[in-house]
Amino acid sequence: MEEWDFEHWGVRYWSGTPELLQYARNHENEFRRQQSSFWAAFGEAKKMVLSTAAKDRVSSRMMSIIQMEGLLYFQTDQTFLKYRQLAENKKAALCMDNIQIEGVCRELGHPMENERFAGLYRKHFPGSFERYSGLKNERLFVMSPVYIKRWIYREGLPFEEVFEAEGERYSLTEYQGE
Repeated sequence: MEEWDFEHWGVRYWSGTPELLQYARNHENEFRRQQSSFWAAFGEAKKMVLSTAAKDRVSSRMMSIIQMEGLLYFQTDQTFLKYRQLAENKKAALCMDNIQIEGVCRELGHPMENERFAGLYRKHFPGSFERYSGLKNERLFVMSPVYIKRWIYREGLPFEEVFEAEGERYSLTEYQGE
């Protein structure tokens, strides 16, 4: 017969209560709710700094970024350093203001082959679209974010908001400093 203690009886009992099941549902969806709110505030397009690295060399440059369903898209010429670095190392980072995003990039082909990207790029960055998107050497990349950190200030207090794709973990922690 099992022992009559929390480890044996209590866990079995509490794991089936409506309160615990509701807590689990709320907690499970917190990442998705907060992420959805983040991307809505982020919007369809931003100018961000893209950092890439390969062979012990890190480089950064300003990029025109399109956001669709939480994925970040950008185009570049296949003769540029960033293209060569991404071919060797798919990991990259984007940064602007108080937002840092780390992710994994994948080449998708020519920018004009993706109608939705091309439409949004034309809408938000018309000069760049007209000048570069149709060039034969242009390539479209998508970044899947794996880690996002944003600094938020509430009533003058600093908070770190973190999204970790692996495990769908979300946290909002007041920065205490030491």
